[in-house]
Amino acid sequence: MPNARVKDRSVGNTDKVTVTTVVAVDPGTAFEVFTQDVDAWWARGPQYRFRNRDGVLRFEPGLGGRLVEVYDPATGDEFEVGRILVWQPGQRLVFAFRGRNYEPRQRTEVEVRFDAVKGGTRVTLEHRGWDSLPPGHPARHGLTGSAFTAMISKWWADRLAAMGAHVRQIHGGVQPPVDPQPPS
Repeated sequence: MPNARVKDRSVGNTDKVTVTTVVAVDPGTAFEVFTQDVDAWWARGPQYRFRNRDGVLRFEPGLGGRLVEVYDPATGDEFEVGRILVWQPGQRLVFAFRGRNYEPRQRTEVEVRFDAVKGGTRVTLEHRGWDSLPPGHPARHGLTGSAFTAMISKWWADRLAAMGAHVRQIHGGVQPPVDPQPPS
């Protein structure tokens, strides 16, 4: 999608992917949209959600909070995607990430940075720790090396593009172009 791009930071690295976009709001608002409106901008369906049924995706704010998909609040039926490891509103968010097909101790990690730039906020998402999953893990969909990281990069680029569209929908304005050279 045109509003999010993949930044290849090191040729041959299969442990992490990095995706960036720019949204036309300040860093605090971008952080709020990412965390408080996650269910509105995160795609639905089995490719994007954590169980094969409808739920509400939400962050429990603060260090030690969680990213969860809630199916029935009355019974506590939910899927814990991961715990929040860093919660710095308007600056940085880090959370553990577990897909539905991960073993209990398997996890990867997502870091999202919110940097002020001319016309808005650069949102940089890095999903790392992929090398901790075995080569035949279902999350890899039979892919290895650059084919695997390209698939994961596109998945996250689509998520960030959807977040950008949600920002435009609720805050108006035109999406600023993505800086072709995000900082390292």
